[in-house]
Amino acid sequence: MKNQQLLFTGDQISEAHGKVKSGADFPAYIQDLKELGVTHYETFVHDGHTDYFGYNGHKITSAPKYSNLPITETSDKKQFQTDLKLHQEGKTDYPTFCKDCAASGIKKWAVHMAKMTCTYYDKAGNRILVEQIPK
Repeated sequence: MKNQQLLFTGDQISEAHGKVKSGADFPAYIQDLKELGVTHYETFVHDGHTDYFGYNGHKITSAPKYSNLPITETSDKKQFQTDLKLHQEGKTDYPTFCKDCAASGIKKWAVHMAKMTCTYYDKAGNRILVEQIPK
């Protein structure tokens, strides 16, 4: 079956996400989502919910993962990059990474499967960092 015909479910997304223990697992997670037919997604730091998008307008939204985190008004790109590096090296877990994002003023991140990029945004919608996702 071609990815364009796939209609992924919340259970499939949860199963793929369950394999992720740290940022080091992120590239494999992205490959799993691509196979399910996810074209892109956005994760919101304030409560951890994610909007997943697929072909032909298919969209599902996950439940919030935690209570609201206050997002700092002014972004701190340098601190964010430090925290992101630690997370990608597997030195912090997901809840810690989300708290670090909030403290650095990161509102959300968006992952685009075709471009293999992850873009981080501040509260004003400014791009703070765009990263290539390793294949």
